[in-house]
Amino acid sequence: MTMLAAPLNVEILRRLEQEPQPPRDLRADLGVPPQSTMRLYLRTLTAFGTIERRSRGEFPASADYQITPAGEALLRVGDAVQAWLQTAPTGPKNLGSTAAKTILKALVEGWSSHLVRILAARPLSLTELNSLIPRVSYPSLERRLTTMRECDLVAAHSSAGRLRPYEVTDWLRQAVGPLMAASAWERTYAATETASVRRLDVEAAFLLAIPLLDLPKGLSGKCRLAVEVHDGTSPIFAGVLVGIERGHVTSCVASLEGQADAWASARPRAWLPPMSNAPPGEEIDLGGDRVLVQTLLRALQRTLTEPR
Repeated sequence: MTMLAAPLNVEILRRLEQEPQPPRDLRADLGVPPQSTMRLYLRTLTAFGTIERRSRGEFPASADYQITPAGEALLRVGDAVQAWLQTAPTGPKNLGSTAAKTILKALVEGWSSHLVRILAARPLSLTELNSLIPRVSYPSLERRLTTMRECDLVAAHSSAGRLRPYEVTDWLRQAVGPLMAASAWERTYAATETASVRRLDVEAAFLLAIPLLDLPKGLSGKCRLAVEVHDGTSPIFAGVLVGIERGHVTSCVASLEGQADAWASARPRAWLPPMSNAPPGEEIDLGGDRVLVQTLLRALQRTLTEPR
């Protein structure tokens, strides 16, 4: 996601998806950015395995840059991000624009600092967030919240004072699809450099997405959604218990305790989009009321892949 936030990265990948190009032609197509800037971006994209330099075998020595399967897959993540940006509350934004860069940077920083993951559970004030995220200073938290509010990722209640609570917007909830697409790319093409999925990641993804589900009016019951994660030396399960009444989500709790009419569990890769094409041995295990859990999973997949 951070790579896609850089406009020049996106433009380089888009040009090379059309055809391989030598550095000089590529730089000219991009508006002749400074050579030092161009070299830096090309080195970064090469280090991530999204492009590669191929010698032509000519004299004098010449070479082309071309996109790799990892680069093509990253552009497909970019398609998911672009679809989400097109639904921005203040009007469509284009991936590679300055506005999109600001939004994606705010989203990534909000997630990495735990702001998004904590606010996914319930609205909280800046003072409460400061007590829950001690590794980030109060001024830094305030700046990040301000930027996220300006980007329509969070909203503040109208009550005065520092104790007014902040809550995630529906548009931020819809970003869970692009975030999971980015996570799937990382686990496929940068597995050794990617942090493992943790309990907070799982809970936040479910807490963000579940309230958006469009379910049949006749659907009712409780369903447990669990993901096997490693928050230490031994694997554990993290997830949510979802309550549904007549097609409406009435509760979504970050806990696996309590009675459930149906359940689904798997390792992280099986939950990442597209959920219906999990790798062999990574399928989602289902139990209980099959109609309930399968309907819930289909609605979840639509939510992750079809921004509204």
